[in-house]
Amino acid sequence: MTLPIVIQSTVASLLSHIRYHPSMAYIEIDKDAFFHNLNQLALKAGSKEKIALVLKDNAYGHGLAIMAELAARWGVREAVVKNLKEAFEVERLFDNTLVLGERPVAHERLSFAVSELSALEEADTKAAIELKIDTGMHRNGIAEEELDRALAIIRKRGLHLKGVMTHYRSADICTSEYYWQKKRFARLREYILSEGFHSVRFHSHNSAALLRCKSFDEDIARVGIAAYGYEELPDCFDRYGLKPVLSLYARRFSSKVLKRGERIGYGGDFTLAEDTKISTYDIGYGDGWRRGDSSNPYTTAEGLKILGRVSMDFISLPCDRESVCIMNDAAYAAKHFSTITYEILTSLKEHIPRYVV
Repeated sequence: MTLPIVIQSTVASLLSHIRYHPSMAYIEIDKDAFFHNLNQLALKAGSKEKIALVLKDNAYGHGLAIMAELAARWGVREAVVKNLKEAFEVERLFDNTLVLGERPVAHERLSFAVSELSALEEADTKAAIELKIDTGMHRNGIAEEELDRALAIIRKRGLHLKGVMTHYRSADICTSEYYWQKKRFARLREYILSEGFHSVRFHSHNSAALLRCKSFDEDIARVGIAAYGYEELPDCFDRYGLKPVLSLYARRFSSKVLKRGERIGYGGDFTLAEDTKISTYDIGYGDGWRRGDSSNPYTTAEGLKILGRVSMDFISLPCDRESVCIMNDAAYAAKHFSTITYEILTSLKEHIPRYVV
C-alpha cells in the first residue's frame, strides 16, 4: 500500500531530522585507509583473490553493509560472517560467504564451517561445508582422531566438502606455537588429499598469522582486525603501516559556564579549578563507549579530558565545539581502558550513524 503524499512528506521530514540531528554521535569510515590496508594484505597474501574479509559482528563495529560494499568495490571476492542474518545482508556482493555458526543449508554463494560430527549428520546434502579441525586451540573443531569418521560421513552422505580450516591460538604472540599448529595442519592437509578429496581449499591464517608468516601458501587468508587498521602483533614482528579506518565523533548537546569549585556529573567526581565553559556531548555507555574510571579520565583524540563520570548518553568536555573526535585509534583507547582493540570496536552500537569519507 502506498502512503499518501502528505504522510510520505512527514515521514521523510522526521527521518531527515533523525539523520542530521545536531547532537547525535556518529562514526566516520575512512575509505582510503581501508583500501590501503587491503592492498597491504593482498601483497602479503599474494593476490586480492586470496583475501577473505571477516565481516562478523557488524564488521568489527564498522558497519556490515558499508564495509561489505567497500570491500566488493575494491575487489574482495570472499567474505566471512557469523550467521545467516549477516550472510543474507552481504552474500550478493561476493563469490562466496563463509558462515561460521549455523546449520549448513544449500545456497549457491554460501559455505558453512562445521565443527562437530553431529553437524555433518544434520547438514543439507547440497550445502557447501568447510570442515574445521582443532589443531590446538581447543575452542571449536573436530579432534584429529575424529577426522576419519568425519570423512566417512561426508562420503556416505555425499556432502560437498568445499574447504578444510583451523584457527591459531597464539599467532599474535612471539612464541613457536604458531609453527607447530601450522605443521600439524599441513600434515592433516596431506592426509585429506591422500584420501581423494582434491577439490578442497585449505585455510588457517587469520590477520596475525598472515602478517607474521614469511611465505603464504594457502588458498585464502581470513583477515579481520588488520583490514580495519590494526597490527595486533608484538614489536618482534615486521610492521606494515596499517591505518585505522574508524573514527568516533560526538556532537554538542548543550553548553554552560560553570564556576570554580562546581562539581560535574554523577557523584560530583570532578571539581573545577577555575571558571570554565563546559559542554555536554551525546555519547555514553548506552552507545557502547566505555564508562571507565573517572579518576583516570580518558583523553579524546583532540586532547580533551572527559570530566567526571561517563553517563549512559553523555560526557562532559571543557570546550564548546560543535563536534569532537572522541577516538580515531582504538588501540589507544584499548590501552587506556585495559582491554583489547576488538572489544572497543565491536562494542560500538549499530544505532550510531556511519558515514564513508
